[in-house]
Order: sequence, then structure tokens, then C-alpha cells
Amino acid sequence: MPVNHFPFRLALGQGIPQPFLPYVFERFRQADSTSTRVHGGLGLGLAIVRHLVELHGGIVGVASEGEGQGATFTVRLPLRAVASDELQGLRTGGRGEAATAPLGEGVPLAGLRVVIVDDEPDARELLTAVLEHHGAAVQAASSVEEALALVERTRPDVLVSDIGMPVHDGHELIRRVRALPDDGGGRTRAAALTGFARPEDGARALEAGFDTHLAKPVDPGRLVAIVGELAHKGDGAGDGAAKLRLASSR
Repeated sequence: MPVNHFPFRLALGQGIPQPFLPYVFERFRQADSTSTRVHGGLGLGLAIVRHLVELHGGIVGVASEGEGQGATFTVRLPLRAVASDELQGLRTGGRGEAATAPLGEGVPLAGLRVVIVDDEPDARELLTAVLEHHGAAVQAASSVEEALALVERTRPDVLVSDIGMPVHDGHELIRRVRALPDDGGGRTRAAALTGFARPEDGARALEAGFDTHLAKPVDPGRLVAIVGELAHKGDGAGDGAAKLRLASSR
């Protein structure tokens, strides 16, 4: 017997170019994929929406007359209750246990100075919370200029920067950091966060001056491990102080 669906429609936004409509719900797809795009995001949000809707037996679609015309998203959900054991399976990943693992166990970050750079407030808050939970002293910046000032003033042990930001991107930031004197933050260990997950995107981050890169969405445990590893490297600008603080925290 067919399942009745309840439709929910929401019209919003500046519109979507019609040639891009078939790709809206694909992972990491964006109409503007340049690293200096004005609007942020990873190209994951709508893919997650489709996945969640389909988990509940629904369907989601989009229509738009083009840029400047807005877009209409339609979600259809089945008119039936989900059994409690199904909900429990979603919460636990079907394993009968909590799906979330502990974050970065055994990685000491106590006393480390970290600068986080991301133009998205939610992303800055999440990254800051994860690292502070493991003992790091975190300062956050929303732009290249703000981040560069923090690096020069505080000489952090590790810099963690998003690549895709408006006006100036993460590549520009690390080039400007590397141009600083060694005793002014120029050798700060740095990790790039990139929503551009192709191998060539990672290689470009390394060529620009980053020591390593992480693809978004970032696994918290991996982030903590990378920051700890970078702080232990032997030639960062703040490395001597970092080693002393790490040793005293053990």
C-alpha cells in the first residue's frame, strides 16, 4: 500500500542558476567553487539534508527560475511514526552503542597557543571548543588581516586556517605569514582546512606554505592529533616554548 507523504515547502535565497539545479544535492558541489567566493559553506549542507530526509523515507527537491528569482525547496515526509527501535538504530549507528568516539584521547595540548581562522562563526566556535576541551589556548580570527595580526602579536605554536574565505583566502594568509621574520611568526606551524577535497587542492595548500592539510568536515580527533603533532615539530616559531609547556603539563 502506498505511503502518504506530507509536503513542506520553503522559498528563500537569491536563486540558483538553472544549469546547476541537477547538482544541488551532490556532495562538495557549489555553483561558485573558487577559494575567494563571497558565500561560505562546504557544499555538504544540502547533501546532508537529502540523506536525512531519505533516512526518514522522504524525498526532497528544488526549483528555481534562476539567479535573483529565489529558490523553492520541497520536502515530502511519510505520514507514519518511526518505530522506537529504528530511532535507536539511527542514534547508535545500528551497533547498540553510542556512535560518537572520544575526541583525541592521549593527545596533550595543554599550554599550546593556537590561532583558528575561519570566516564562518559556527566553524570558529566548533574548532575553538574542540581544541580548548583538550587544553589549548585558542584565539580565533575571521579574516586574513585579523589572523596575521594575531600571529605577529602572539606568535602561536600552531595556526589552523580555512582556505575558502572571501576577499583573501587561506593561501594568501600563509604566504604572508611565511614572509614574516623567523622571530616574528614566520615559521609558525600551520594546517589548512579545505572543503576542496581533491588531491591537487591538498598539494596547492602545501605549496603555498602549509605544513599539512585537513579536508572538511574535520574529524575532531584528527584535528586534535594534527595540532599536537605540529606542535612537537622541531622548527616552528613558538616551538621552544611549546615544548616547555607540553613537558610541564605531563
